[in-house]
Amino acid sequence: MDSDTLYSIGELSRRTGLTVKTIRFYSDKGIVPPTERSPAGYRLYGLDALARLDLARTLRDLGLDLATVRKVLDREASVPEVTEAHANALDVQIQTLRLRRAVLRAIARRGPTTMEMDLMHRLATLSQAERRRLVSGFVDVTFKGLHANPEFVSLMRTSMPELPDDPTPEQVEAWVELAGLCQNADFRVTIRRTAEDQAEEPSPQDVSTLHDALNQAMRERIDEAESSGLLPASAEGASLTDSLGGLYAHAFERAGESDLRRWLLARLQTTADPHVERYWQLLAMINGWPASPTLAPVYSWFTTVFAKSDDDDRKRLMR
Repeated sequence: MDSDTLYSIGELSRRTGLTVKTIRFYSDKGIVPPTERSPAGYRLYGLDALARLDLARTLRDLGLDLATVRKVLDREASVPEVTEAHANALDVQIQTLRLRRAVLRAIARRGPTTMEMDLMHRLATLSQAERRRLVSGFVDVTFKGLHANPEFVSLMRTSMPELPDDPTPEQVEAWVELAGLCQNADFRVTIRRTAEDQAEEPSPQDVSTLHDALNQAMRERIDEAESSGLLPASAEGASLTDSLGGLYAHAFERAGESDLRRWLLARLQTTADPHVERYWQLLAMINGWPASPTLAPVYSWFTTVFAKSDDDDRKRLMR
């Protein structure tokens, strides 16, 4: 084929499968400029117009805008650079669509309240950084001007909910519930009290790890006791309680203090508070972490034992 061959718009349309209207539009935008015009003023195109039209159609089918297509065709930008940038943009769009899909399915599943609907809408429209600020703002307000345990505050600040790229409806529901919990006044009071109480205690090295290990030990021992039929109010149950309580008190330099029971119950009550436990459960669900076992049975066990002991003391005084 002669490289000097020129084609009319109609001939280009037959060769490319594009409509005359589309080719004329591309020509008007400078994407496929005419090589010259016929004596009658009709546009004529060279062989390169076929290649430019094929590439333009491919890039447009991939979703690139006309300005970007023109840059590629004019070699102001390379195909690899443009397609990589476009792929990255599509990644963001896909992530947004997946989140919106999960939000819609969560709405369909549970029929949320007006407040939950508002939170779901914010979840679907806020960026990840903005969603983080919603929770970090709760931490800022809660601990503002408070003499608190810095390790506890640091744990709250670094443990942020991070939805995956393709969240499940359950994770969306968990995020909405957690965001609502952060607006709960009772929860803020509990968290402040926890931070204040821990600030008044001696702080062993790596206190959070020690605290978790002690709680785990108590859970395991009490689970074993209950599975073997041991009752908290029995002599053996009381002995186990004294042993575990003493271990905890010794670690936090409370051994031998007269108010040991009151201190331990207060600490367990705060840790086992349903709001606090729910917060960490929701956080684990959102981030895909293993769920933390509840401390409610531990608190219930110690409460039962200490209540019986106090009752026994009162009876002895009455004799």
